[in-house]
Amino acid sequence: MKKGILVTAIFLAVLFSMGCLASAQQTLKVGVTPGPHEEIMEIVRDILAQRGIKVVLIPFQDYVAPNIALAQGDIDVNSFQHEPYLIQFAADRKLDLVKLAPTINFPIGIYSRRVTTLADLRQRSVIAIPNDPTNGGRVLVLLEKAGLIKLRPGLGIQATVFDIIDNPKNLIIKELDAAQLPRALEDVDAAAINTNYAVEAGLNPVKDSIYLEGADSPYVNILAIRKGEENRLLLQELVKAYHSQQVVEFVNEKYKGSLIPGFEIGEIQY
Repeated sequence: MKKGILVTAIFLAVLFSMGCLASAQQTLKVGVTPGPHEEIMEIVRDILAQRGIKVVLIPFQDYVAPNIALAQGDIDVNSFQHEPYLIQFAADRKLDLVKLAPTINFPIGIYSRRVTTLADLRQRSVIAIPNDPTNGGRVLVLLEKAGLIKLRPGLGIQATVFDIIDNPKNLIIKELDAAQLPRALEDVDAAAINTNYAVEAGLNPVKDSIYLEGADSPYVNILAIRKGEENRLLLQELVKAYHSQQVVEFVNEKYKGSLIPGFEIGEIQY
């Protein structure tokens, strides 16, 4: 009798541990930055909840911590960056992080409290730009496209302020942390602000920017993961939920063109 009770207890303990393991395996920790990335991932979270998959959102306030947390295994995936930034960041810090799937496109915009067009900028006007290499280079390319500066040929987004070879208005380029740029608007003549931070600050990229990156921007944002986990089933479920009609409808209705889905709707819909 006692032996039977012991066997039953062991069997129940094994079932319990298997249940806990299954529960843990059905949970994804997703790093996001505040604003659109977090808001869209909340829709994805709700979709996956219906499939029995729990998504825990971990907010980060900058562009460095989410990748460090991912590399250290504190989160399973993050959603906040475009691929050129990930490639540069991973190379600089020797991290095995890769793109999982595209998400949305944030056309970067230039904003001002002092002028209504870039042509109104005067000699030695101060323009604030992101201080991270990829987004800083991206803005310099945008300023070149607008005709304000000329960069050393062939560098693209690898360009830095030291690669400006022509600056007719002698613009002063001030490099700041991307998250600080909305607050800097009062102190500079213009600022190039990533759309997620612009939206969080109450700015509408379509209505409020004085110059906006085109809809054909190559800087589509991505889901990033640790290398080797590309085929992990839960991550594939995350991609399917993100690439759904529900997400496209939310993005189009909520952001009205200031954010653009960077993917085609998947064949499998929830």
